[in-house]
Amino acid sequence: MKLTLEIWRQADSNSEGHFEAIAVEDAVPQMSILELLDHVNLGLIEEGKEPFAFASDCREGICGTCGLMVNGRPHGLDKNKPACQQRLSEDLYHDGDTLKIEPFRSAVYPVIRDLVVDRSALDRVMEKGGYVSVNAGTAPDADTLATSHENAEKALDFAACIGCGACVAACPNGAAHLFTGAKLQHLRLTPMGEHERGRRARRMIDELETNFGPCSLYGECADVCPAGIPLTAVSIVTKERARAALRGKDD
Repeated sequence: MKLTLEIWRQADSNSEGHFEAIAVEDAVPQMSILELLDHVNLGLIEEGKEPFAFASDCREGICGTCGLMVNGRPHGLDKNKPACQQRLSEDLYHDGDTLKIEPFRSAVYPVIRDLVVDRSALDRVMEKGGYVSVNAGTAPDADTLATSHENAEKALDFAACIGCGACVAACPNGAAHLFTGAKLQHLRLTPMGEHERGRRARRMIDELETNFGPCSLYGECADVCPAGIPLTAVSIVTKERARAALRGKDD
């Protein structure tokens, strides 16, 4: 498969970037987007040229490290898959196609280098309340804090969010409501997180609104989420904000 890649080059957040065209003559459908970039970089290194910088870690779709745009879509053209699991499938990509590969586009994601962006704004949301407080000492018995099977399963569904940040890149307003709602819902449903529910909601939502834009209400976020977080997570932000406001600062 012959492909033309237009890959973003940028030295740092203070420099202007540009697309660099690369011709690939021997791409195969089994390649992931990241493996395609590996292939390109190997050729550049052999030629004594600077390889493209991009982020990756586990390459199993669970760490959320990889993140880039392919033809304007976060991660790639296949729905609900991270970049490391996006294959050059023949029903999505064809011989002679041009792929424009660039970093996640959002004002809250400054470019570090080439395809690597700073997504620490998501970390700051988690720092405000993405934890539970427990008494130190001997571990309690497993059945000390009872929870229903239904709640446990729901909590795990929302805990599946890998924090890749694709939802923000997909949103025209740069909102992170899907991400924040998933974290709030996950911790709300666990008995350990119930005690700090109100304080957590206020702190995380304040941080959310400080750094990110308002929800667009169109659902672009759920369409690209590799963890399949449902769009209902967005409504959790509003619900938890309202509950915290009604219950007051002592909750």
